[in-house]
Amino acid sequence: MKTIKLILALVITTMTLQVNAQRNYSLNTRSTFEVAGTSNVHDWVMKSTDGVGTANLTVKDSKLTDINSFTITIPAESIKSSKTSMDDVAYEALDTKTHKNVKYVLKSAEKINETTWTLTGVYTIAGVSKEYKTQVRITVNNGNFILQGSNQITFADFGMAAPTAALGVVRAGKDLTIIFNITLTDYSKGDNVLVIK
Repeated sequence: MKTIKLILALVITTMTLQVNAQRNYSLNTRSTFEVAGTSNVHDWVMKSTDGVGTANLTVKDSKLTDINSFTITIPAESIKSSKTSMDDVAYEALDTKTHKNVKYVLKSAEKINETTWTLTGVYTIAGVSKEYKTQVRITVNNGNFILQGSNQITFADFGMAAPTAALGVVRAGKDLTIIFNITLTDYSKGDNVLVIK
């Protein structure tokens, strides 16, 4: 009888430790997203700080050991440049009237070393989904996890034609770079956190 109680206590303790190691996180409002590109006139950048998202992380001794799930949603028309005319052209290419959001959903994560991970996930842009591998630098700051990385994509990857303006005089280049600097905050802290419901 004592043996059975001991085994049960050990199983419960192990399960509790595993549950405690997995924590839910949200995107902090300090998270930023950028899309950088070129044109035959000048380089350009569009930015957003309006992304929302959630992640389930396995954390042991304040170190990240696994990324179990990770999703991000960015309102497409929150991505802005310094020029309204450029934004309008971009939104037309993205067909934001039909496709309101840009999304990312993690499929798998591989730890390379203490600060470098390879994430495999699906971007959905303009209604088209495509899988990418992304090398991400992950650091810890006051219990928050900071993810920094980028992806090289093209307009054609997502079924879009490179935008033009000024009756075709200004033409965007076909290549784009998605750049992100994401801060994930533990739900339980609850400060400056946007939560998807």
